Amino acid sequence: MELLWQSAEAAVCRKEPGQSSQDEAGGVPAALRALLGGEAYPVHRLDRPAGGAMLCARTREAAAFFSEAIRLGQLEKTYLAALRGVPDAPAGRLEDLLYHDPRRNKTYVVTRKRRGVREAALEYETVAVEAGCALVRVRLLTGRTHQIRAQFAARGLPLLGDGPYGGGKGPLGLWSAELAFPLPGGGRAAVTCPPPQAAPWTRFPAIPAGAGRQGRDGHV
Repeated sequence: MELLWQSAEAAVCRKEPGQSSQDEAGGVPAALRALLGGEAYPVHRLDRPAGGAMLCARTREAAAFFSEAIRLGQLEKTYLAALRGVPDAPAGRLEDLLYHDPRRNKTYVVTRKRRGVREAALEYETVAVEAGCALVRVRLLTGRTHQIRAQFAARGLPLLGDGPYGGGKGPLGLWSAELAFPLPGGGRAAVTCPPPQAAPWTRFPAIPAGAGRQGRDGHV
């Protein structure tokens, strides 16, 4: 795990694929506590097989601040997703009703509202196309469990390596590439975290370069 950005109130680290986002032994919060010598509270989560930038608060007051920022849609999350297939439109917005089945740990696109069903929306743009697969940049507008994985899979575009959703075996093609968020003391910060030079990302030569840059007031 790599520390990408820190302040007195928060820290952003690079979560490794396979590492838990939960507050448990070996998870991101525990690793951050050991690294920083202080408290760390997860304020959002990444799927275990996904990697990339993850934000944690360093105080209870900051955790409450970021929880409210998430509720208000002020935490901007941008992902890279490697798709098995190519979207018909190079850019667009996906809107669905999603139901997450906790027993199967899988999310489904459904056609009507009922208990447990939540609205989901994202915007995407295609960055590169190679050998029938597409690299897309995704901006999450809602934060539902397995949202990116389920919404693209429902359109016949599962993420590479996403076996439960039809993407086959291998490392999951989902990476938290950028976080932008307000700061408790005012202003904003943005942190970028490009994926590693490993599968499935090496399939696409056009991934933006630069890692671990940090800034305030919207400047990376």
